[in-house]
Amino acid sequence: MSYQVFARKYRPKTFDDVLGQDHVVRTLKNAIAQKRLAHAYLFVGPRGTGKTSTARILAKALNCTGGPKADFDPDEDICVEIAEGRSLDVLEIDGASNNGVEEVRQLRETVRFAPARGQFKIYYIDEVHMLTNQAFNALLKTLEEPPEHVKFIFATTEAHKILPTILSRCQRFDLRPIPAETIAQHLLHIAKEESVNLHESAAWAIAKGADGGMRDAQSMMDQLVAFCGDTITEANVLDVFGFTSRETVASVIAALLARDTPTALSTVQREAEAGRELSQLLGELIGALRALLVARLDSATGGEGIPTETWQALLAAAENYPAERLLSVIDVFAETEGRMKWASNKRLHLEIGLIKAVQTLGEVRLSDVIKVLAGASDQLTSPVTIAAPAAVVPAAAAPIEAPAPQPVAVSEPLVVQETPVPVAKAPEPAPAPSEPGPVLSLDQLIELAPEGPAPEPEPVISEAPPWKPEPVAEEPPAPKVDPMEEFYKDPLIQSALEMFAATIKK
Repeated sequence: MSYQVFARKYRPKTFDDVLGQDHVVRTLKNAIAQKRLAHAYLFVGPRGTGKTSTARILAKALNCTGGPKADFDPDEDICVEIAEGRSLDVLEIDGASNNGVEEVRQLRETVRFAPARGQFKIYYIDEVHMLTNQAFNALLKTLEEPPEHVKFIFATTEAHKILPTILSRCQRFDLRPIPAETIAQHLLHIAKEESVNLHESAAWAIAKGADGGMRDAQSMMDQLVAFCGDTITEANVLDVFGFTSRETVASVIAALLARDTPTALSTVQREAEAGRELSQLLGELIGALRALLVARLDSATGGEGIPTETWQALLAAAENYPAERLLSVIDVFAETEGRMKWASNKRLHLEIGLIKAVQTLGEVRLSDVIKVLAGASDQLTSPVTIAAPAAVVPAAAAPIEAPAPQPVAVSEPLVVQETPVPVAKAPEPAPAPSEPGPVLSLDQLIELAPEGPAPEPEPVISEAPPWKPEPVAEEPPAPKVDPMEEFYKDPLIQSALEMFAATIKK
């Protein structure tokens, strides 16, 4: 028999063999036990997390003898055919190479035929997001109302590329990345079965490098067996794949907490010259800092694979800094990680990130000053009043008297002239006649009347002299008071300056 790689040889055969996906396994087993089987399932998750293996196990449970049942025998003939991909009732289709409308039309034609041996005809389409929109639309009606003997199982790593009309017709199961501890334990189990001496630190290093994928971890272990033989150490894992050891990560974190910049930079230089992946080193640093931060809240939290003695020393060193300072360092490294992703000189950005992180741990913040001043105020004999810097005039300041106004000298009198308003002179009353005058007739009166309208009286110009306003003395503006000067005179600030032998730099 030809050699089988670990990823195929140790593929899960039953629901109990699936690792790290308890929420999916429990739901499927309960659905089978309660006979609440859907007509379409969608498995979503990263690579190597068990999508295809879970789909085949579900197909075995549906088509096993006496099924559907969750506790089937994986060694019976029909289950072996399904596991090897030889079953006529379980059709595995690659969505990347069969993504057109014609392939979907052929699938619709074969759906009508009854299964050959099992109870259901199961169509498993891997990488279903590779289907075109036309192929998805051609599959809609069949997927919504398939025959009773047909089940669809889809798998994808990019669910956002699937049409919403397809998603709404499927029961979706999200497979999570497998924890590193689970992967490490499974690798140790494989090593025991294969008579390979795999060190525990090496298993943990492989699990961390696999990044949640069991298949990746098994492939790496397969490569290490070919490279090392029967004994695999952590140093072998680091040399083959360029990973960073847990001791190196711990040493960089210790130098960072001690604010020893030269030691941290020399460690980065040594790792870069050894050909290590610096992006992976930065990710390990962020993970270790996150573990330190969580350990401040939960002392039972593990040390991300770091040896116990080293981890306890790091916890003691981290106690010298508040939690918000560790958060700031993580933010600095997160920004560095974003820049390193597209940079050609990754070492430069990592070194700059380490320098900034050390400066972040050593900088003095306003919260620290307030704590020191609050402690200093308890040692003063006389009570003090803290004046807010934002106040315009502190309450304890003495009132400032404004100087007396001085008269303003005016060289020339200010004369304001106004245009006089014409005032009409009232007509003098006619003198009373002493004797009655002659009586005139109407014709005489007409002859004596003047022709045209009466002329308007000429305006009378007032000969009053122009008035002269008295000079008004302007008050000078009050001098401005600097609030910071009054703040610096506060007794609490003065005592702090004396305590630290400091001066105020303006």
